[in-house]
Amino acid sequence: MTTILSRYVIRAVLGSTALVMLVLLALSALYLFINEQDDIGVGNFTVANALMYVGLNLPKYAFDLLPIAALIGALLALGGLARTLELIVVRAAGVSTMRIAMWTAGAGLILMIVTGLIGEVIAPPMEQYGRQMKTFAKFNDFSIAGNKSAWAKDGDMMISVRQQAAGNRYGGVYVFKFDGQRRLRSVGHANNASIDKNNLWQLENYVESRIDDERVVASKEPETQLQTRLSPEFLGLAVLDADSLPGRGLFSYIQHLKSNGLDARTYEVAFWARIARTVAVAIIVVLAVPFAFGPMRSTGTGARTVVGIMIGVVFFLMAKMLESGGEVFNMPPLVVAWLPTALLALITFIAVSRVR
Repeated sequence: MTTILSRYVIRAVLGSTALVMLVLLALSALYLFINEQDDIGVGNFTVANALMYVGLNLPKYAFDLLPIAALIGALLALGGLARTLELIVVRAAGVSTMRIAMWTAGAGLILMIVTGLIGEVIAPPMEQYGRQMKTFAKFNDFSIAGNKSAWAKDGDMMISVRQQAAGNRYGGVYVFKFDGQRRLRSVGHANNASIDKNNLWQLENYVESRIDDERVVASKEPETQLQTRLSPEFLGLAVLDADSLPGRGLFSYIQHLKSNGLDARTYEVAFWARIARTVAVAIIVVLAVPFAFGPMRSTGTGARTVVGIMIGVVFFLMAKMLESGGEVFNMPPLVVAWLPTALLALITFIAVSRVR
Protein backbone atom coordinates (compact mmCIF):
# COMPACT_ATOMS: atom_id res chain seq x y z
CA MET A 1 0.00 0.00 0.00
CA THR A 2 2.81 2.39 0.92
CA THR A 3 4.53 1.78 -2.42
CA ILE A 4 1.32 2.53 -4.31
CA LEU A 5 0.78 5.74 -2.35
CA SER A 6 4.38 6.87 -2.82
CA ARG A 7 4.19 6.33 -6.57
CA TYR A 8 0.90 8.23 -6.64
CA VAL A 9 2.40 11.26 -4.86
CA ILE A 10 5.56 11.18 -6.98
CA ARG A 11 3.54 11.04 -10.22
CA ALA A 12 1.38 13.95 -9.06
CA VAL A 13 4.42 16.11 -8.27
CA LEU A 14 6.25 15.22 -11.49
CA GLY A 15 3.14 15.77 -13.63
CA SER A 16 2.43 19.19 -12.14
CA THR A 17 6.09 20.18 -12.44
CA ALA A 18 6.12 19.19 -16.12
CA LEU A 19 3.06 21.36 -16.83
CA VAL A 20 4.54 24.32 -14.97
CA MET A 21 7.83 23.86 -16.81
CA LEU A 22 6.05 23.92 -20.19
CA VAL A 23 4.32 27.19 -19.29
CA LEU A 24 7.55 28.81 -18.06
CA LEU A 25 9.47 27.66 -21.14
CA ALA A 26 6.74 29.00 -23.42
CA LEU A 27 6.99 32.40 -21.74
CA SER A 28 10.79 32.25 -21.91
CA ALA A 29 10.66 31.41 -25.63
CA LEU A 30 8.37 34.39 -26.27
CA TYR A 31 10.68 36.67 -24.29
CA LEU A 32 13.75 35.41 -26.16
CA PHE A 33 12.11 35.77 -29.57
CA ILE A 34 11.02 39.35 -28.82
CA ASN A 35 14.59 40.19 -27.80
CA GLU A 36 15.88 38.87 -31.13
CA GLN A 37 13.73 41.21 -33.23
CA ASP A 38 16.44 43.89 -33.42
CA ASP A 39 18.97 41.36 -34.77
CA ILE A 40 16.74 39.92 -37.50
CA GLY A 41 17.99 41.24 -40.82
CA VAL A 42 21.53 41.92 -39.58
CA GLY A 43 23.92 40.08 -41.89
CA ASN A 44 22.35 36.72 -42.75
CA PHE A 45 20.37 36.41 -39.51
CA THR A 46 16.76 35.57 -40.47
CA VAL A 47 13.51 34.78 -38.64
CA ALA A 48 14.26 31.05 -39.03
CA ASN A 49 17.66 31.62 -37.41
CA ALA A 50 15.99 33.51 -34.56
CA LEU A 51 13.53 30.68 -33.94
CA MET A 52 16.38 28.15 -34.01
CA TYR A 53 18.40 30.31 -31.61
CA VAL A 54 15.44 30.44 -29.21
CA GLY A 55 15.03 26.65 -29.31
CA LEU A 56 18.73 26.08 -28.67
CA ASN A 57 18.68 28.34 -25.60
CA LEU A 58 15.58 26.84 -23.96
CA PRO A 59 17.54 24.03 -22.17
CA LYS A 60 19.61 26.67 -20.36
CA TYR A 61 16.41 28.40 -19.26
CA ALA A 62 15.02 25.03 -18.18
CA PHE A 63 18.09 24.50 -15.97
CA ASP A 64 17.66 27.93 -14.36
CA LEU A 65 13.87 27.64 -13.95
CA LEU A 66 13.62 24.05 -12.70
CA PRO A 67 13.90 24.96 -8.98
CA ILE A 68 10.99 27.40 -9.31
CA ALA A 69 8.99 24.99 -11.49
CA ALA A 70 9.61 22.13 -9.03
CA LEU A 71 8.36 24.18 -6.09
CA ILE A 72 5.27 25.43 -7.92
CA GLY A 73 4.57 21.92 -9.23
CA ALA A 74 4.86 20.42 -5.73
CA LEU A 75 2.63 23.16 -4.28
CA LEU A 76 -0.02 22.52 -6.93
CA ALA A 77 0.17 18.73 -6.65
CA LEU A 78 0.11 18.49 -2.85
CA GLY A 79 -2.36 21.35 -2.60
CA GLY A 80 -4.71 19.56 -4.94
CA LEU A 81 -4.43 16.35 -2.93
CA ALA A 82 -5.13 18.31 0.26
CA ARG A 83 -8.19 20.06 -1.16
CA THR A 84 -9.70 16.74 -2.25
CA LEU A 85 -8.93 15.35 1.26
CA GLU A 86 -6.71 12.61 -0.17
CA LEU A 87 -3.80 13.62 2.04
CA ILE A 88 -6.12 13.65 5.07
CA VAL A 89 -7.16 10.08 4.30
CA VAL A 90 -3.50 9.09 3.94
CA ARG A 91 -2.72 10.68 7.33
CA ALA A 92 -5.73 8.92 8.88
CA ALA A 93 -4.35 5.62 7.58
CA GLY A 94 -1.31 6.12 9.82
CA VAL A 95 1.15 7.65 7.38
CA SER A 96 3.24 10.37 9.05
CA THR A 97 3.97 13.79 7.61
CA MET A 98 7.64 12.91 7.51
CA ARG A 99 6.85 9.88 5.33
CA ILE A 100 4.90 12.05 2.91
CA ALA A 101 7.83 14.45 2.87
CA MET A 102 10.11 11.54 1.96
CA TRP A 103 7.81 10.60 -0.92
CA THR A 104 7.93 14.18 -2.13
CA ALA A 105 11.72 14.16 -1.79
CA GLY A 106 11.72 11.09 -4.06
CA ALA A 107 10.12 13.19 -6.78
CA GLY A 108 12.67 15.91 -6.01
CA LEU A 109 15.50 13.43 -6.43
CA ILE A 110 14.23 12.52 -9.91
CA LEU A 111 13.97 16.22 -10.78
CA MET A 112 17.48 16.79 -9.43
CA ILE A 113 18.86 14.10 -11.75
CA VAL A 114 16.99 15.64 -14.69
CA THR A 115 18.37 19.08 -13.76
CA GLY A 116 21.90 17.69 -13.61
CA LEU A 117 21.57 16.07 -17.03
CA ILE A 118 20.23 19.27 -18.57
CA GLY A 119 22.91 21.45 -16.99
CA GLU A 120 25.80 19.10 -17.72
CA VAL A 121 24.96 17.33 -20.99
CA ILE A 122 22.21 19.12 -22.90
CA ALA A 123 22.24 22.88 -22.25
CA PRO A 124 25.97 23.84 -22.65
CA PRO A 125 26.59 22.45 -26.16
CA MET A 126 23.20 23.64 -27.43
CA GLU A 127 23.70 27.15 -26.03
CA GLN A 128 27.22 27.32 -27.46
CA TYR A 129 26.03 26.17 -30.88
CA GLY A 130 23.22 28.74 -30.76
CA ARG A 131 25.67 31.54 -29.99
CA GLN A 132 27.96 30.44 -32.81
CA MET A 133 25.10 30.14 -35.28
CA LYS A 134 23.74 33.58 -34.45
CA THR A 135 27.09 35.35 -34.36
CA PHE A 136 28.46 33.86 -37.57
CA ALA A 137 25.16 34.70 -39.31
CA LYS A 138 25.50 38.33 -38.20
CA PHE A 139 29.27 38.69 -38.66
CA ASN A 140 29.98 36.43 -41.61
CA ASP A 141 33.12 38.35 -42.68
CA PHE A 142 35.13 37.60 -39.53
CA SER A 143 37.00 34.50 -38.42
CA ILE A 144 37.73 33.27 -34.92
CA ALA A 145 39.53 30.44 -33.16
CA GLY A 146 40.58 29.58 -29.66
CA ASN A 147 40.51 27.16 -26.77
CA LYS A 148 41.85 28.78 -23.60
CA SER A 149 41.75 32.26 -25.20
CA ALA A 150 40.11 33.98 -28.15
CA TRP A 151 41.95 34.62 -31.42
CA ALA A 152 40.03 36.89 -33.79
CA LYS A 153 41.09 38.21 -37.21
CA ASP A 154 39.93 41.61 -38.44
CA GLY A 155 41.51 42.67 -41.72
CA ASP A 156 45.26 43.03 -41.23
CA MET A 157 44.99 42.64 -37.44
CA MET A 158 44.82 39.65 -35.17
CA ILE A 159 43.64 40.12 -31.58
CA SER A 160 44.11 37.59 -28.79
CA VAL A 161 42.05 37.86 -25.60
CA ARG A 162 42.93 35.67 -22.62
CA GLN A 163 40.03 36.36 -20.24
CA GLN A 164 36.66 38.08 -20.20
CA ALA A 165 35.85 39.88 -16.94
CA ALA A 166 32.49 41.34 -17.98
CA GLY A 167 30.35 41.73 -21.05
CA ASN A 168 32.70 44.27 -22.66
CA ARG A 169 35.85 44.13 -20.50
CA TYR A 170 38.85 41.85 -21.12
CA GLY A 171 42.23 40.98 -19.67
CA GLY A 172 45.49 39.93 -21.32
CA VAL A 173 44.93 41.46 -24.77
CA TYR A 174 47.50 41.04 -27.57
CA VAL A 175 47.32 42.99 -30.85
CA PHE A 176 49.23 41.75 -33.91
CA LYS A 177 49.35 44.01 -36.99
CA PHE A 178 50.39 42.82 -40.46
CA ASP A 179 51.08 44.59 -43.75
CA GLY A 180 49.66 43.78 -47.18
CA GLN A 181 52.29 41.06 -47.70
CA ARG A 182 51.25 39.38 -44.41
CA ARG A 183 54.47 40.39 -42.69
CA LEU A 184 54.28 41.13 -38.98
CA ARG A 185 54.71 44.88 -38.39
CA SER A 186 53.94 45.27 -34.66
CA VAL A 187 53.04 43.37 -31.51
CA GLY A 188 51.17 45.08 -28.68
CA HIS A 189 49.99 43.99 -25.26
CA ALA A 190 47.47 45.57 -22.85
CA ASN A 191 46.81 44.37 -19.31
CA ASN A 192 43.14 45.33 -19.59
CA ALA A 193 40.81 46.50 -22.34
CA SER A 194 37.19 47.51 -22.82
CA ILE A 195 35.00 48.00 -25.90
CA ASP A 196 32.34 50.67 -26.29
CA LYS A 197 29.18 50.46 -28.41
CA ASN A 198 31.10 51.65 -31.49
CA ASN A 199 33.67 48.83 -31.16
CA LEU A 200 36.35 51.30 -30.05
CA TRP A 201 38.87 49.60 -27.77
CA GLN A 202 40.31 51.38 -24.73
CA LEU A 203 43.64 49.65 -24.05
CA GLU A 204 45.22 50.14 -20.61
CA ASN A 205 48.98 49.87 -19.90
CA TYR A 206 49.63 49.28 -23.58
CA VAL A 207 53.15 48.19 -24.60
CA GLU A 208 53.95 47.90 -28.32
CA SER A 209 56.97 46.71 -30.28
CA ARG A 210 56.93 48.11 -33.84
CA ILE A 211 59.04 46.24 -36.40
CA ASP A 212 60.75 48.56 -38.89
CA ASP A 213 62.96 47.46 -41.75
CA GLU A 214 66.17 47.57 -39.67
CA ARG A 215 65.13 47.77 -36.02
CA VAL A 216 62.42 47.20 -33.43
CA VAL A 217 60.99 50.30 -31.73
CA ALA A 218 59.33 49.84 -28.33
CA SER A 219 56.78 52.22 -26.87
CA LYS A 220 54.58 52.31 -23.77
CA GLU A 221 51.37 54.25 -23.13
CA PRO A 222 49.12 54.30 -20.03
CA GLU A 223 46.09 54.27 -22.29
CA THR A 224 45.44 54.17 -26.02
CA GLN A 225 42.59 53.48 -28.44
CA LEU A 226 42.14 50.94 -31.20
CA GLN A 227 39.30 50.92 -33.72
CA THR A 228 38.14 47.52 -34.97
CA ARG A 229 34.99 45.92 -36.26
CA LEU A 230 35.06 43.26 -33.53
CA SER A 231 32.22 43.42 -31.02
CA PRO A 232 31.93 42.01 -27.49
CA GLU A 233 29.29 39.61 -28.79
CA PHE A 234 31.69 38.18 -31.36
CA LEU A 235 34.64 37.85 -28.99
CA GLY A 236 32.39 36.20 -26.43
CA LEU A 237 32.29 33.09 -28.62
CA ALA A 238 35.79 31.98 -27.71
CA VAL A 239 36.27 33.64 -24.32
CA LEU A 240 35.08 31.17 -21.72
CA ASP A 241 31.91 32.14 -19.87
CA ALA A 242 31.40 30.43 -16.52
CA ASP A 243 27.63 30.22 -16.94
CA SER A 244 27.82 28.46 -20.31
CA LEU A 245 30.36 25.77 -19.39
CA PRO A 246 29.40 22.30 -18.12
CA GLY A 247 30.66 21.24 -14.70
CA ARG A 248 33.53 19.16 -16.06
CA GLY A 249 34.57 22.06 -18.31
CA LEU A 250 34.53 24.44 -15.36
CA PHE A 251 36.65 22.08 -13.27
CA SER A 252 39.17 21.67 -16.09
CA TYR A 253 39.39 25.43 -16.65
CA ILE A 254 39.83 26.06 -12.91
CA GLN A 255 42.83 23.72 -12.92
CA HIS A 256 44.20 25.49 -15.99
CA LEU A 257 43.93 28.92 -14.32
CA LYS A 258 45.51 27.72 -11.07
CA SER A 259 48.39 26.02 -12.87
CA ASN A 260 49.14 29.32 -14.61
CA GLY A 261 48.91 31.39 -11.44
CA LEU A 262 45.66 33.12 -12.46
CA ASP A 263 42.62 34.03 -10.36
CA ALA A 264 40.04 31.23 -10.54
CA ARG A 265 37.57 32.45 -7.89
CA THR A 266 34.83 33.37 -10.37
CA TYR A 267 34.90 29.93 -11.92
CA GLU A 268 35.15 28.16 -8.56
CA VAL A 269 32.02 29.96 -7.37
CA ALA A 270 30.23 29.06 -10.61
CA PHE A 271 31.30 25.40 -10.29
CA TRP A 272 30.07 24.92 -6.72
CA ALA A 273 26.98 27.08 -7.27
CA ARG A 274 25.91 24.84 -10.15
CA ILE A 275 26.16 21.76 -7.93
CA ALA A 276 24.36 23.54 -5.07
CA ARG A 277 21.49 24.71 -7.30
CA THR A 278 21.07 21.19 -8.64
CA VAL A 279 20.88 19.74 -5.11
CA ALA A 280 18.45 22.51 -4.13
CA VAL A 281 15.86 21.08 -6.55
CA ALA A 282 15.51 17.96 -4.40
CA ILE A 283 15.12 20.09 -1.26
CA ILE A 284 12.79 22.79 -2.51
CA VAL A 285 9.97 20.41 -3.45
CA VAL A 286 9.79 19.22 0.17
CA LEU A 287 9.07 22.81 1.21
CA ALA A 288 5.62 22.35 -0.34
CA VAL A 289 4.64 19.79 2.33
CA PRO A 290 4.05 22.29 5.19
CA PHE A 291 1.86 24.38 2.88
CA ALA A 292 -0.29 21.36 2.02
CA PHE A 293 -1.05 20.71 5.71
CA GLY A 294 -0.83 24.27 6.95
CA PRO A 295 -2.60 27.55 6.29
CA MET A 296 -2.66 27.13 2.49
CA ARG A 297 -4.47 23.79 2.54
CA SER A 298 -7.75 25.32 1.38
CA THR A 299 -6.35 28.07 -0.86
CA GLY A 300 -6.68 28.12 -4.63
CA THR A 301 -4.20 27.36 -7.37
CA GLY A 302 -3.40 31.03 -7.98
CA ALA A 303 -2.33 31.68 -4.39
CA ARG A 304 -0.04 28.64 -4.36
CA THR A 305 1.50 29.69 -7.67
CA VAL A 306 2.23 33.18 -6.35
CA VAL A 307 3.79 31.77 -3.17
CA GLY A 308 5.93 29.35 -5.18
CA ILE A 309 7.13 32.10 -7.50
CA MET A 310 7.96 34.39 -4.56
CA ILE A 311 9.96 31.73 -2.72
CA GLY A 312 11.76 30.67 -5.90
CA VAL A 313 12.62 34.24 -6.89
CA VAL A 314 13.88 35.06 -3.38
CA PHE A 315 16.10 31.96 -3.42
CA PHE A 316 17.39 32.79 -6.92
CA LEU A 317 18.09 36.45 -6.08
CA MET A 318 19.76 35.54 -2.81
CA ALA A 319 22.05 33.10 -4.58
CA LYS A 320 22.97 35.63 -7.26
CA MET A 321 23.52 38.46 -4.77
CA LEU A 322 25.73 36.25 -2.62
CA GLU A 323 27.75 35.14 -5.64
CA SER A 324 28.38 38.77 -6.60
CA GLY A 325 29.01 39.96 -3.05
CA GLY A 326 31.25 37.02 -2.25
CA GLU A 327 33.81 38.16 -4.82
CA VAL A 328 33.73 41.73 -3.48
CA PHE A 329 34.28 40.64 0.16
CA ASN A 330 36.63 37.78 -0.76
CA MET A 331 34.43 35.07 0.77
CA PRO A 332 35.36 31.39 0.27
CA PRO A 333 33.74 29.98 -2.92
CA LEU A 334 32.24 27.02 -1.03
CA VAL A 335 30.46 29.34 1.42
CA VAL A 336 29.21 31.61 -1.36
CA ALA A 337 27.85 28.70 -3.39
CA TRP A 338 26.35 26.52 -0.67
CA LEU A 339 24.98 29.04 1.83
CA PRO A 340 21.60 29.63 0.06
CA THR A 341 21.03 25.88 -0.36
CA ALA A 342 22.03 25.22 3.26
CA LEU A 343 19.58 27.87 4.48
CA LEU A 344 16.87 26.40 2.26
CA ALA A 345 17.50 22.93 3.72
CA LEU A 346 17.37 24.28 7.29
CA ILE A 347 14.12 26.19 6.70
CA THR A 348 12.55 23.18 4.99
CA PHE A 349 13.52 20.82 7.83
CA ILE A 350 12.14 23.18 10.50
CA ALA A 351 8.92 23.76 8.57
CA VAL A 352 8.28 20.05 7.97
CA SER A 353 9.12 19.04 11.54
CA ARG A 354 6.59 21.55 12.92
CA VAL A 355 3.66 20.12 10.92
CA ARG A 356 1.32 18.09 13.10
